[in-house]
Amino acid sequence: MYFCNPNNPTGACANRSQLEQLVKFCTDNKILLVLDAAYAVYIRDADKPKTIFEIPGARNIAIETNSFSKSAGFTGVRLGWTVIPSEIKYGEGQALKDDYNRLFNTHFNGAANVSLAGGLATLQNMDVVMKVIEYYQENTKLIMDTFSELGFTGIYGGRNSPYVFVKFPGKGSWDAFDEILQKAQVITTPGVGFGPAGEGFVRVSSYGSRENVQEACRRFKAVGLGK
Repeated sequence: MYFCNPNNPTGACANRSQLEQLVKFCTDNKILLVLDAAYAVYIRDADKPKTIFEIPGARNIAIETNSFSKSAGFTGVRLGWTVIPSEIKYGEGQALKDDYNRLFNTHFNGAANVSLAGGLATLQNMDVVMKVIEYYQENTKLIMDTFSELGFTGIYGGRNSPYVFVKFPGKGSWDAFDEILQKAQVITTPGVGFGPAGEGFVRVSSYGSRENVQEACRRFKAVGLGK
């Protein structure tokens, strides 16, 4: 089972109880869980674990992946990591990580030195990274507050992620996208582009300058978006 937490595109984030249920379900049904934690650096609520390995029993069934893409803007550099506990074993007792190492080392010779240097610099300056994350979180609050003021009730995500998923009642995703673009000249992402469950939603991102986010919010209010 593949699980993205915090989620993209919805911005939703599972709490401890939900992750405990997830681990139990995978354990009971002998399902290997792959958890994508690329946005974990955005988690701020105490009841929302930043890693699946905070959950008892997770080391027996869960693999976790992460990267510098969202925390330090490494999207094009593609530098990340995977955690595979020694406790995960096949039925006959062989460790899963042995196969992973064999396949990984066959297909990949390692990240470029410039990427590794950038990753090291990131880890050595996490105080700076977190200031950037806080900046985007402030942008996200501006976006969420704006949609709330405009009367939208289907507002998801935001607090523990850089994305806000907004429901436009009675409209399809592309219709909502066109309305925002034509009225406010602001580009969003149609929710249906992420799958059929996203129909009727648009995703709004906090990745941008404070000035641009403030201007976008001003335009949303000026045109009475959603009215």
